[in-house]
Amino acid sequence: MLSSLLLPAAALLSWPDPRARTRLAMVRPAIPQGSAPTLSRVRAVPIAVLCGVLVATLLAGVGGLLASGGVAAVGLWWWWGRGADRRRLARSAALAAGLRLLVAELRAGAHPAAAAEGAAAEAEPAVAGVFRDLAATARLGGDAAAVLSTAAEAGPAEPNGVGHPARSDPLARAGRAWALADRHGVALAELLDSVRRDLEHRVAFARDVEAKLAGPRSTAAVLAGLPLLGLVLGQASGAEPLTVLANGLLGQVLLVVGIALLCAGVVWTVRLTESVVRT
Repeated sequence: MLSSLLLPAAALLSWPDPRARTRLAMVRPAIPQGSAPTLSRVRAVPIAVLCGVLVATLLAGVGGLLASGGVAAVGLWWWWGRGADRRRLARSAALAAGLRLLVAELRAGAHPAAAAEGAAAEAEPAVAGVFRDLAATARLGGDAAAVLSTAAEAGPAEPNGVGHPARSDPLARAGRAWALADRHGVALAELLDSVRRDLEHRVAFARDVEAKLAGPRSTAAVLAGLPLLGLVLGQASGAEPLTVLANGLLGQVLLVVGIALLCAGVVWTVRLTESVVRT
């Protein structure tokens, strides 16, 4: 009991002074916008999870350790998966915008190397490197289609942001279109524009489905939190369910089994929603 009180007290004592952020901003170089929140979130989440597991272990023993470990594993799996999906979708949208620029340059009569250079200058950082490599290869007369195919193979092995296998990666489709233009003399701009239109439609569909799934996901989150609400109501009414779960072999087993079933339900729900998005 004493240790459970000392932990919050130590956390309050180590809470940083809000004025420290202002002082640090005056002496350190500026960080590009968007990078600092991501890094701080990546560092803060594992620390928060570790603290939660330690507190649960102190309060509920071995059962609390196993239960909190399962919840932490499922939570991190969901958090990393959602982040990867958002990054893949953003990469697909950035690639579609870059292809639009590339096609516009080609239709204006630019050489493929100059068109790729122009697209790289205006594209998002996530895909600008691919267009720079494409420009360098096209300038030297190399195999530009192989550059796109290699970039697709070097990307994430998971389904891309619009929910299709790695073979259907938009970079791989653009590479096949470029190879087809080189082999049969078809207009390169038209082939790449068809890839761009298909990619934009897929991105728009994925975003529309994500927006429509906000309601079912919120309902699933509420249902997943109902057992916690039941514990709070039981503790407030004097039934002391936390004491039963924290003490004795039966309570520990019930705690672990209940959390395992809850985690299984969450994983099943996430899989269902992902199958809808990636269909």
